[in-house]
Amino acid sequence: MIILGLGSNISNNTYTREENIATAVRLLSSHPQITIGKISHLYETEPVGLKEQPNFLNAVIEIRTDLSPLELLTVCLATERQMGRIREVHWGPRNIDIDLLVYHDVEMTTSELELPHPRTPERKFVLIPLAEITDNAKIYRGKNAQELLISTPDDTQVKVYGEIVFDEQAISIG
Repeated sequence: MIILGLGSNISNNTYTREENIATAVRLLSSHPQITIGKISHLYETEPVGLKEQPNFLNAVIEIRTDLSPLELLTVCLATERQMGRIREVHWGPRNIDIDLLVYHDVEMTTSELELPHPRTPERKFVLIPLAEITDNAKIYRGKNAQELLISTPDDTQVKVYGEIVFDEQAISIG
C-alpha cells in the first residue's frame, strides 16, 4: 500500500483549494507509472504548526506504482512545482502539498525522505482520512490508523468537507 497526503489552504489566480487538490490528483494520475486507487473524502482542517493561516483542505490517496520511494518523491515535488508551489515559510500557507506517507512496509531515513512519514501519529488531518481508506492495515510501525487516532495528542478540528470523485476521464469535488 502506497499512500500520499494532499493539502491546500490558499487559492491562486487559477485554482481554489478544492481545484488544487483535484488538479494534483489529475496530474499524478497522468504519470505513466502511477495509478490512482482509493481516495478519501476531502476534510477541512485547522492548521498545525503555524496557526495564523487559513484552514486546509486535506485528503489521502492510495496509488499503485513501480517507482521507488525516492523516484515517487521526485514526481510529487515536480507536481507541486508544476502547480506553482513556493516554499517560503515552514508549515506556512500553500496552494498544494503532496506528502509520501506510506510506501508498503518500507522504513527508511534519508536526507530527502523518511518513511513512514514521521509526523503521521501526530496529525488527525492525516489519520482520519487514512482510517477511511486503509481499514485495519498497519500504516505506521505496526499500528493502524484507528489505533494511532486513539493515542494522538492532536486536538485540532477535522470535519468532512466533500467528496473527491475521480475516474479516468474527469475529477470533481462533490
